[in-house]
Amino acid sequence: MDPRAGRRFAGGMTVDYRAQTVLLTGASSGIGAAFARTLAARGANLVLVARRADRLTSLAEELRRATDARIDVIPADLAGPGAADELHHAVTEQGLHVTGLINNAASGSFAPFLESEPGRLSAEIAVGALAPMRLAAAFLPGMVNGRHGFVINVASVSASLPSPRMAVYGATKAFSLSFTESLWAELRGTGVTVFAVCPGATATEFTSDMGPDAAVLTAGKLRTPDNVVTTALNHLERRDPGPVVVDGRANRLGVLASRLLSRRRAALTMTRVFDPRRVTVR
Repeated sequence: MDPRAGRRFAGGMTVDYRAQTVLLTGASSGIGAAFARTLAARGANLVLVARRADRLTSLAEELRRATDARIDVIPADLAGPGAADELHHAVTEQGLHVTGLINNAASGSFAPFLESEPGRLSAEIAVGALAPMRLAAAFLPGMVNGRHGFVINVASVSASLPSPRMAVYGATKAFSLSFTESLWAELRGTGVTVFAVCPGATATEFTSDMGPDAAVLTAGKLRTPDNVVTTALNHLERRDPGPVVVDGRANRLGVLASRLLSRRRAALTMTRVFDPRRVTVR
């Protein structure tokens, strides 16, 4: 069977990835690059967005050599004011009709709130909360009018728990999760699928870029970017996908267990889990 055809989508319809043009943020590495490779292999056309133009260009050239998908590249820093609107304008100017949106870009830091630079925290909010909302507002009307399309927001298991030392990052993921669940309910019956995928610790550059203390976040067994993409696309292809899918059995069990804790107990527990001394002191 052609791997690009015969996949379920939006209440029992079939995903023809060859008919999709997917805008993917945070595409230059990690989960974003894994999404790009998998979707292009299935025949989807892609609009790749990230800050690092050199990496985007290299990835686009790789995908063009390996597939017959159309690959467009738009370097953009979604932390900038008006960045999402400028991105929508650039897509429109190129005559592209986006049928899929994957909000994967994220900005994070690992340090106590009072030791963090406010400008960096503001960028985390812009990239993790404001930009996905503005991009959804820009592209969803066209999907709804065409009764076809999907939005995948990459949230995190951090959306379900307090995140000491990552207070703002965790808050953006909680926003993403709540926002997505509400959109899912509002858009039922429109032909547009909306859901959040929630990874846990994943083997990407994202955590290593936060500094040595962030090693505590990857002290256990890690999932891979391909694991996350497989979880997300399998969920997309379900007959009636729900608003949230958590990647990995251990992560699913962790999220379920967290619901048994009081908010006080959850905050104290995660303070211990995110204590850098867990991996620096033996």
